[in-house]
Amino acid sequence: MILHYSRISWNVKKINLLIGSYIFYAAWNPPFILLLFLSTIVDWKVAKKIDESPSHKIRKRWLVISLSFNLGILSIFKYSGFILENFQNLLSVFGFSFQSFDPGIILPMGISFYTFQTLSYTIDVYNKKLKTHHSFLDYALFVSFFPQLVAGPIVRAKDFLPQLRVQNHINFDQFSLGLSLLIIGLFTKTVLADAFFAPFVDKVFASTQAVDTLSSWLAGVFFYAQIFSDFAGYSLCAIGTALMLGFVIPLNFRAPFAAHGFSDFWRRWHISLSSWLRDYLYIPLGGNRKGKTLTFRNLMITMLLGGLWHGAAWTFVIWGAIHGFYLIAERWIRSIPMSGKITDNLFFKLIISFMTFILVMIAFVVFRAENLNQANSIILSMFKPTNGESIIQWTLWTQVVTCTFVTMFILQYAFRNRSILDLIVSLPVTIRAIYLSLCIILISISSGNSDAFIYFQF
Repeated sequence: MILHYSRISWNVKKINLLIGSYIFYAAWNPPFILLLFLSTIVDWKVAKKIDESPSHKIRKRWLVISLSFNLGILSIFKYSGFILENFQNLLSVFGFSFQSFDPGIILPMGISFYTFQTLSYTIDVYNKKLKTHHSFLDYALFVSFFPQLVAGPIVRAKDFLPQLRVQNHINFDQFSLGLSLLIIGLFTKTVLADAFFAPFVDKVFASTQAVDTLSSWLAGVFFYAQIFSDFAGYSLCAIGTALMLGFVIPLNFRAPFAAHGFSDFWRRWHISLSSWLRDYLYIPLGGNRKGKTLTFRNLMITMLLGGLWHGAAWTFVIWGAIHGFYLIAERWIRSIPMSGKITDNLFFKLIISFMTFILVMIAFVVFRAENLNQANSIILSMFKPTNGESIIQWTLWTQVVTCTFVTMFILQYAFRNRSILDLIVSLPVTIRAIYLSLCIILISISSGNSDAFIYFQF
């Protein structure tokens, strides 16, 4: 930060950021910086070849090379164990005994995020939406920029590379806003996600006995609040840190609890991923341009692959399928005459928001579960009252955490059309100072486990 604010040249500052980003990544597992650099150099070279190729056929061939390399590396590191396990299970169905070896492959942190970033550059060059960049230093920094390297938001080359062309000049207001976002992000993660919601969720999902109805509902609701607080907290840290360095990266969340339907939910939840899947998968598949049946197919494929992107487990695949079904059902309902007038009614909007929240929360139970049997058991207990001792006792602390969640829900609905940046800027300086001071105090005294960010595993 000191070097970045000094009077050295802009190129030296970018080298400083690049070295810092590689050291940041190496702090997890040093050898894997070679994989990060390999991914960077391959797509840089391939994009150059695509741009220089005279014919569409040759351009397409180079694009296939990029896709094969990136998705091949992702498959080897992320899905090889999953494929071997399921191949073994498939053989056992037909009476064959096969004990697969453990490949012992470590999943590189952030590989899903930086793979999508390099792919977006190559695909945009192929589609002639972007010219190849003049500076490899700029491109390498775009791929490895440390604030969002390991858990997003997924940044597009067309948005980030122009910011590297000329030296950015940071004023005090911009630095102050970035620091505010960093503090709020840390508070959201360490206090809300780790200290408030996670202990209840972990207790239910670690239980080996039947889960009672109240505990099932609280675990589902609290996990939705936990994963939002965890991931939105990281995103705010990344956005705030980037802003303190003079860079703007996009918001990743916009009041998802207040979504009016599932399309609206995906415009508010993990925005950088959902927009990436829309632009580079759903639309190339045909989007909604080729009739209702193919639109439904494209929605399901997109969400299945979006689920699989999150991890090599059937719970993630089923979670994606559930959201695919939600989007298809919503699209079908909206095609019914008069449905638009009904859903525009304020009362029905509130009902739709509530139903959206409940159904998204149920899907997140599958997302969180260790396996499909556990997910099925917890969801069934939500709707089929069970007897026995409650896993989560309705204590004063449970009531405090529940009230915290209700407050979050109300605030998101009240400010559903405003971004957190607008809200912070609009606060009087004294109020913002008091709020941030309280955040720092609560971070300091928080008794949470301060676990790794949930999305690090993806």
